[in-house]
This record gives sequence, structure tokens and C-alpha cells, in this order.
Amino acid sequence: MIKEITGDILMSDSKTIIQSVAPMDHFDHGLALSLRELYPSMVKDFRHYCKIQNPKPGEIWAWGGVGSISIVNLLCQESAENSRDGHPGKASLSYVDHALKDLAKWVKKENIDRFAIPKIATGVGGLEWEDVRSSIYKNFESVSVNVFIYSVYKRV
Repeated sequence: MIKEITGDILMSDSKTIIQSVAPMDHFDHGLALSLRELYPSMVKDFRHYCKIQNPKPGEIWAWGGVGSISIVNLLCQESAENSRDGHPGKASLSYVDHALKDLAKWVKKENIDRFAIPKIATGVGGLEWEDVRSSIYKNFESVSVNVFIYSVYKRV
């Protein structure tokens, strides 16, 4: 089931939250900033992972934290390391689609029954929501998982 809702994703009942970032991201905008403030160890672990594994856009990286929370980072943007100003590059639909395919595999492998996802890759990433939305539906309409898309942010 895929359901689009209005609300604050950080108040979700889901124990799995999805976000989109870039390799070597600084987590300094939007949801990433809020998650950095809530889970500083996730950012530390992510930076270590990036230095060791040198991930590429289109991959995913999952982090498990205190209280059974999981944050799955979809690497949908060009690396921050490759830019002059240290900020992430733009996202591409190809990266989004590949990361969502990997997410679908991860969801099945980990027996995830539900997750919350915002309008990924549309802020700093610069993509059009309707294009990203279509990719989410395409990759999850046949997967046995409850997908809660936070398509409209409303602070609680």
C-alpha cells in the first residue's frame, strides 16, 4: 500500500525513515539537518562509511539507531566531495530510480513492513516531484510494504 499524507515525517509511527543525500553529504539542509541533530552518530558513521567505501550515487546506506529506528539514506545526488563549494550536486532520476530499486530489495531482505519517505531529491536535489513520485510508485506498487509518502510537510 502506498499512501500520501500531510505531516511531519519525524513524528511518523514508522521505525524506518528514508531520506536522500549525496556521498560525503554534510547533512545541512531540510530533513537531513533535522536527522543530524537527532542522530549525530549517524552522520559520523556515514562519513566513515563514505571514506572507507567511496559510495556512488544510486546506492543506499542504512543505519540502525537507538530505539529500533532505521534511517535509510538514498544516495541520489552527485558527491559533495566533487563540488567546488563542498555542497552536494544535483540529483538525477537515474540515481533515484536505482536507489529505490536497492531500497525495495533491502525492504524485502530486512522484512520491513512500513516506511516513511519525504519528497526525496526535490529540494537541494532539484528534481520535479511528479517524476520522483512516479518512480516511487513504480518501484513499490508490487512490494508488500506500507509506504507513507510525506508529500506535504506540516510541522506538528
